[in-house]
Amino acid sequence: MTTFDIVNLLKERVNNYKNKIQIDEVGTVLSVGDGIATVAGLGKCVSNETILFENGATGIALNLEKDYVSVVVTGDDRNVKEGGIARRTGRPISVPVGNALLGRTLNALGEPIDGKGAVAADGYYPIERPAKGIVERVGVGVPLQTGIKAIDSMIPIGRGQRELIIGDRQIGKTSIAIDTIINQRGEGVLCVYAAIGQKQSSVMHIVEALEKRGALDYTVVVAATASDPNSLQYIAPYAATSIAEYFMENGKDALVIYDDLSKHAAAYRAISLLIKRPPGREAFPGDVFYLHSRLLERAARLSEKLGGGSLTALPIIETLAGDVSAYIPTNVISITDGQIFLESELFRAGVIPAVNPGISVSRVGSAAQLPAVKKVSASLKLIYSQYRELENFSQFGSDLDKDARRNLARGRRIVEILKQPRYSPLSVPKQVAIFYAASNDLLKTLPVEKIKDFEEFFYRFLEERRLEIIQEIESEKNIGPETERALATAIQEAIDLYER
Repeated sequence: MTTFDIVNLLKERVNNYKNKIQIDEVGTVLSVGDGIATVAGLGKCVSNETILFENGATGIALNLEKDYVSVVVTGDDRNVKEGGIARRTGRPISVPVGNALLGRTLNALGEPIDGKGAVAADGYYPIERPAKGIVERVGVGVPLQTGIKAIDSMIPIGRGQRELIIGDRQIGKTSIAIDTIINQRGEGVLCVYAAIGQKQSSVMHIVEALEKRGALDYTVVVAATASDPNSLQYIAPYAATSIAEYFMENGKDALVIYDDLSKHAAAYRAISLLIKRPPGREAFPGDVFYLHSRLLERAARLSEKLGGGSLTALPIIETLAGDVSAYIPTNVISITDGQIFLESELFRAGVIPAVNPGISVSRVGSAAQLPAVKKVSASLKLIYSQYRELENFSQFGSDLDKDARRNLARGRRIVEILKQPRYSPLSVPKQVAIFYAASNDLLKTLPVEKIKDFEEFFYRFLEERRLEIIQEIESEKNIGPETERALATAIQEAIDLYER
């Protein structure tokens, strides 16, 4: 290359040079400890903005004081040093979303922790997103079958609903949630399970249970375990909701489970006390109601114009000695569309799942129930409630008349039918068949202790000899007069065969 060519090349580069000035607002870390960094110099920082520290650690700006910003470090705060640089990013914390997340276990930042390699995301959603407006929603009317007889018959859940699962520790709350996920196999519902503040071993057992039953293929697990910082436990349910919202906004039905929001509130209380927010009732900050309301309001069923997708939320709350009047339980009860209350006394009596239909309620009600289930279980809750009252009355040793004794025996058979081991959700046709027998008192000749054994026998009988009844209920989602007659005949045939 000649000197002339070199000169021309230099002139061309000088003429095409564009001076780009990038201005970053940076601050200095004044102090750090207990997962909280105090940063000065970020005068234009906004609430919930992502802050980037010089070693690559990130944080969320929560308190905006006059002279400094309190930043919650999302990770190990030992990597953040006093005097270090903190930089604004101008964006909120985001998580990867997409179908590639199905079958994976992630942390609250959307990073894989299952050892299966990186996640190929379709995009990124901020963890905090506004809830859909009223115009964008439609009424809840499509059922979400849990496969649990006590819930599908008396406390039906619809797609787009928010139904609380509440009860003391170790009485089966998580089992109900996992059974619901397992029952979505083949139903087209994509699931997101958020484990908040649980032991790592517990999360591992849940993942193994889902994988063993083929449910992990359509499930995303977001885990912020007890060993993780409070910051990750705080953002975990929001991250899980954003992942589920991607499915909803792409016209699919999604289910998100928060296990549990009691630990979530405790993590937020710890953060709030550390950043010196004034404590209120039970030392929770004043915005603890907003903490959960803005999360659960994101559950919705979208209009057909927006794809017709839905997001169903099943939050879990742990009570202490059955006290549903405590601060966090009353808050979440007021936000949700009903609650499934699990009772310790029922659990100790061997009634599993320990659902108490007396104080459990679904505010959507039978609008989210298949016609077949609605028809055969309409009177079930009333019969069960009357049985509980009679049972309490009979403990006084009073003489009961013939009708009362008959209702008591009928109620005991219904209780036996509602018992169900975990990881064994039941299909709709089988539920309809056994509820028809129970509500019409067709099992009165069988001893109470034989009901569970007969139930298993009856399901095998239907599959082997009366498969057309199951197929009819499955296809029609209803039970017509002919099917009803065939079902009554099949029940009697099964009883006669069983008693031989």
